[in-house]
Amino acid sequence: MGGEDRRLDVLRAIVEDYVATREPVGSRALSERHHLGVSPATIRNDMAALEEAGYIVQPHTSAGRVPTDTGYRQFVDRLSDVKPLSVAERRAIGALLEQAVDLDDVVDRAVRLLAQLTQQVAVVQYPSLRRSALRHVELVPVGMRHLLVVIITTTGRVEQRTLELADDLDDATLARLRVRLNTEAGGLRLAQLDAALEHLADEFAPGEGPLVRAVVDAVEETLDLEREERVVVAGTANLARTSGADFTRTLGPVLEALEEQVVLLRLLSEMAEDHAVVAVRIGRETQHEGLVEASIVTSGYGGDGAGVARVGAVGPLRMDYPATMAAVRAVARYLTRILAG
Repeated sequence: MGGEDRRLDVLRAIVEDYVATREPVGSRALSERHHLGVSPATIRNDMAALEEAGYIVQPHTSAGRVPTDTGYRQFVDRLSDVKPLSVAERRAIGALLEQAVDLDDVVDRAVRLLAQLTQQVAVVQYPSLRRSALRHVELVPVGMRHLLVVIITTTGRVEQRTLELADDLDDATLARLRVRLNTEAGGLRLAQLDAALEHLADEFAPGEGPLVRAVVDAVEETLDLEREERVVVAGTANLARTSGADFTRTLGPVLEALEEQVVLLRLLSEMAEDHAVVAVRIGRETQHEGLVEASIVTSGYGGDGAGVARVGAVGPLRMDYPATMAAVRAVARYLTRILAG
């Protein structure tokens, strides 16, 4: 094994020990707890080299060392694969999420479940209507002059609008309009709907034009109203309970950053650009002063590939990265499967 590889093994051991014990790690503890195959003197030399490279640092009050942001980043980047959750854990996630009755319930269950699995703060972004597509439009007559327009998106949202019309509804016209709407607009992203439906009224008799235009307007207005981005957060108490000692500047700045939806949405949006299945931002990489002592792990869910929204966990720099990454990835996969249902 080359010196560089061995030093990175020493770094991995320091990260794992510090995560497990919360205590700065010394060379003696490393040689006792890990079979690194070299003498304590060599480990001391390796630690000196890691410190010089900026991967570890010595806290003032201790003889041991702790990882820096750069050290954690090196550790995360060298994780060759994320160990999957156990069969029992995966089964529990599936059972809980599959009981959900609608999208709000799915998001609520997912965020609480992830907070419980990671013992950190969980965040789930609602599927963005700007990135989702229209799955189906249903037209349901309610009496002779009232029509319920039900809009279902590919991300599982169900929106509805009731229209009051000037003339009695004709079943044959409604059936034809339902078919034409779904043929023209089904599978289109919401930004494309306007052009697709612009001339739909021209296909119907002049007397049916007002009905067609009212339905098209209802679809577009409903989707336009629902474009606001939202993030649901759970488990903030976990930070105070398990990680108080990890935030030397107190928890205040971290909690304030988590309360600011715009901060989380910016971070999630930036992390969506990562090509990795699970993206990680460590400390100062978040580019937010309140989160310099925190890390965030996220994964996309819903839709194809990158997903239409993100799910993640926020915790201290000293988090168990492999376990957090596995939990985030598993919940994201189940969310994708359920929304595709």
